[in-house]
Amino acid sequence: MKRPFFPLSASLMLLASCGGEPHKKEAVTAASVTVQVVAASEVEWPETYEATGTVRARASAVISSRVMGYIRDVKAQAGDRVTQGKLLIVLDARDLDAQFRQAEAAVHEAHSAMPEVESAVAAAKAQLDLAEVTLRRMKDLFEKKSISNQEFDEASTRWKAAEANHRMTLARREQLASKIRQAEEALEAARIMRSYSQIAAPFTGVVTDKRVNPGDLATPGAPLLTIEREGAYRLEAPVAESRLAQIRPGQTASIVLEALDKKIEARVSEIVPAVDAASRAYTVKLDLPALGQIRSGMFGRVLFTLGARKALAVPAAAVIERGQLQSVLVTEDGVARTRLVTLGTSAGGRREVLSGVSAGDKVIVPVPAGLADGARVEVRP
Repeated sequence: MKRPFFPLSASLMLLASCGGEPHKKEAVTAASVTVQVVAASEVEWPETYEATGTVRARASAVISSRVMGYIRDVKAQAGDRVTQGKLLIVLDARDLDAQFRQAEAAVHEAHSAMPEVESAVAAAKAQLDLAEVTLRRMKDLFEKKSISNQEFDEASTRWKAAEANHRMTLARREQLASKIRQAEEALEAARIMRSYSQIAAPFTGVVTDKRVNPGDLATPGAPLLTIEREGAYRLEAPVAESRLAQIRPGQTASIVLEALDKKIEARVSEIVPAVDAASRAYTVKLDLPALGQIRSGMFGRVLFTLGARKALAVPAAAVIERGQLQSVLVTEDGVARTRLVTLGTSAGGRREVLSGVSAGDKVIVPVPAGLADGARVEVRP
């Protein structure tokens, strides 16, 4: 078998191509990212105190009955908006109606007796007037010795009897007038008692609780409905007793209601002076503005500003949050470096830095998309 023959020149060319110098890799330098920086600096930082609280109605009413009776109708449900005077609950008032009619009849009877008494008074007055005239005449005659002592005494006796009869009829009229007043007062009392069978809303608000249904027995003092005044709410927050001297009525504070995700400015309206022995806290009440979305029972946070102090701060836009980690990017010799930071409160678009950054560090803000630790950066003036 013959082996294949390669020309020498071809073999030399093949060796030259395989054994030549390796290709030189050219270093590729990534382009720098243009950024802006702000120096971390100490500033006047507001001293704040945060407390959590609950929204309560400034005015609420537990509706109950003043008389005992079975409930005939309930005209409001939980969540309904009711206006002042709106009928809420109707009781079975047949016995109260009967009492009212009896009182009405007693007033009518008393008034019907008055004409007869007035006639008796008028007759007694006429008899008294006649007796007085007769007595004066008899007195003149007696002084002239024209009548006997017996006749004068008889005239005097008739006058006294007429006077007594007149006083008696006047007393009867006064007694009847008193009886009429009593009957009218009894009628008014019966009218009031009958009105208790219809329970109306004491003010405009929202029904927050309903505890009865038609057919239930309403007893005096037992809760039937609960109404909260519309648009009148406040946040009640427990505050540590050590802050008692720093919070005063009229002071403004910021409130965040979690359900609304809204920041509200409010004013301290009342401070309960009693301190709870268990929690060592006292209650601060702040009036909330009239917002339709506010409801009793909402959770809220209140931030009191108590003064100012020195603090290291960076712009809030410089903070990068990844889960529970918070960091900022700073420039060091033209390179972006990540610094893990511990942050405090926020104020005026800035964040308080507790650790991780020193005063004078150049913090990148805003943070360009995709900028990572170790990237080359060029600071724009």
